[in-house]
Amino acid sequence: MDKVSRKKRSQIMSKVRSKDTKIEIEFRTELWKKGYRYKKNVSKLKGKPDLYFPKYRTVVFIDSCFWHGCKKHLRMPSSNRGYWESKIRKNINRDKEINKYFKQNGYKIIRVWEHDIQTNLDKSIKRIIRELKK
Repeated sequence: MDKVSRKKRSQIMSKVRSKDTKIEIEFRTELWKKGYRYKKNVSKLKGKPDLYFPKYRTVVFIDSCFWHGCKKHLRMPSSNRGYWESKIRKNINRDKEINKYFKQNGYKIIRVWEHDIQTNLDKSIKRIIRELKK
């Protein structure tokens, strides 16, 4: 059973952002400062990548630990466990399908965990730049 009311849970979940999170903004800002130009949240591309670098034919997804099932940091809610396990599993499977799609269509695909950005932004930025230069 949930520890908060349905109304409160709805309020909490409405605050969860799908784009322009603090981490994404910080990450994008650093790449922009270094001269890398991109498009953000391109809806015409499968999966709506967080960043798209047309010049490099590269897409970047910034994956949150909870929604994308990080093996290090995912803490599965104790209430409604079946729902959440199914939801996270579907997200992971969708991520795999999206990876396959982009690889088959000649794109580079890079996935970055939110915890990597939080713990070492500079290292995450360097990784992206290194991949773009390949």
